[in-house]
Amino acid sequence: MRSAAKAPALLLLLCGLIGLAATTAEARQDRPRLRAIAQRLQEKRAGDERPVDLQAIAPGARKLTQSYGTDDRQQIDIYLPPNAKNAPILVMVHGGAWKLGDKANAGVIENKLKHWLPKGFIVVSVNYRLLPEAMADEQARDVAEAVKWVQAYAEDWGGSEQKIILMGHSAGAHLVALLSARPEQVGRPWAGTVVLDSAVLKVSDVMGKPHQGFYDEAFGSDPAAWAAVSPMDQWSPAAVPMMLVCSSQRPDRPCAAAEAFQAKARAAGRPMPVLPQALSHGEINQTLGLDSPYTAAVDAFIAGRLGRR
Repeated sequence: MRSAAKAPALLLLLCGLIGLAATTAEARQDRPRLRAIAQRLQEKRAGDERPVDLQAIAPGARKLTQSYGTDDRQQIDIYLPPNAKNAPILVMVHGGAWKLGDKANAGVIENKLKHWLPKGFIVVSVNYRLLPEAMADEQARDVAEAVKWVQAYAEDWGGSEQKIILMGHSAGAHLVALLSARPEQVGRPWAGTVVLDSAVLKVSDVMGKPHQGFYDEAFGSDPAAWAAVSPMDQWSPAAVPMMLVCSSQRPDRPCAAAEAFQAKARAAGRPMPVLPQALSHGEINQTLGLDSPYTAAVDAFIAGRLGRR
């Protein structure tokens, strides 16, 4: 979701309440309160969009911005450590209910830059088209094109095509999980994927229950089409290895969904580590990179995947 300490969780809640307000009489009575929440969230979001001080994080690092498509949203920021050579590459895909968010937001990228740039990683942050212009399947195709771009230009940046880790949060986590489940959408596989508290792992499970309105915008109303954008339904043993991070504080129990996905992978003889965290939806994203057992566990997964390349 929109990335800041609390804004992602607030945005998830707000979008859901607004969606319910359109369909239930009781919720419609709450519209004035929802508008007030929306105003406060807009103000908070404005403060969250501060620029990252790259030189304070990693002196000598550089930032490039490149287009992987013709739309203004089809851009990536590339953060280069000094003297990169055969460097591993972390590719981050922001969240935002498939309708908001930006690659440059500090909550998306700052702590990840602080942690991985000094370790010699190239860090890439991805924008993609959003609702209503592009539904989730089209957004996944955008991210696939961004990954292809990274693979094609990795050596030009001093990176290694063989050492790419894909990461996403919330809606972005859904997109990277979908691509990882079906990596032929990209063409060439990558080393591994870190899924940060995905907004959905099995689409039909969400759509078959009372759900937040933005899911309808992202996935439509045709049950026959849901499986094509569902990471669990698309997964096969040929999938890129994933770690699933989940918030144990979310009321919709994403860790149960992650464990169900893990069980499917294990039944096929494939590991899929699940990392529950007693953090909010937004904190799962923003605090990754801070000195913590959580960051250390993600580091260990990444090191294991890169060691196999």
